[in-house]
Amino acid sequence: MFRYAASIISLVLALGLACSQADQSVKKDQESRAETSTFSDSVESAGPPLKSEIKPKITFIELGSVTCIPCKKMQPVMKSIEGKYGNQVEVVFHDVWKDPEPGDKYGVKVIPTQVFLDADGKELMRHVGFFPESEIDAFLQKQGLTPINPTTKDAL
Repeated sequence: MFRYAASIISLVLALGLACSQADQSVKKDQESRAETSTFSDSVESAGPPLKSEIKPKITFIELGSVTCIPCKKMQPVMKSIEGKYGNQVEVVFHDVWKDPEPGDKYGVKVIPTQVFLDADGKELMRHVGFFPESEIDAFLQKQGLTPINPTTKDAL
């Protein structure tokens, strides 16, 4: 019986040792893969900068509210401008009824108000009320921006 118990204990210890070695092998493999992905990440980051890394030429700030009718009409205009000019324009929306601080910062008296800033944060232009997309396009192009993804409506 003692021999049988000793054999079982030896077997359990051997299995434990084998599992430990296998676990270390898996850890080394994971570390190697992590090093590989880190390398590929650094190779990818050496390529062209991502949209989030490129500083926009113009920041388009919409100060309004999600419940204001003219402000609601500006939502698709902002989305279109963002898609049309890509990383050249950063579009920012502030609901000044939920958070009045941005409205105070920009001295907003009426909503919607659009404020356009250059790359250094200097105010270039301000507009109050609904701002048609065609007029925003004209302003942005006057600032040297080029639509990178014109809408089909503009192409007609």
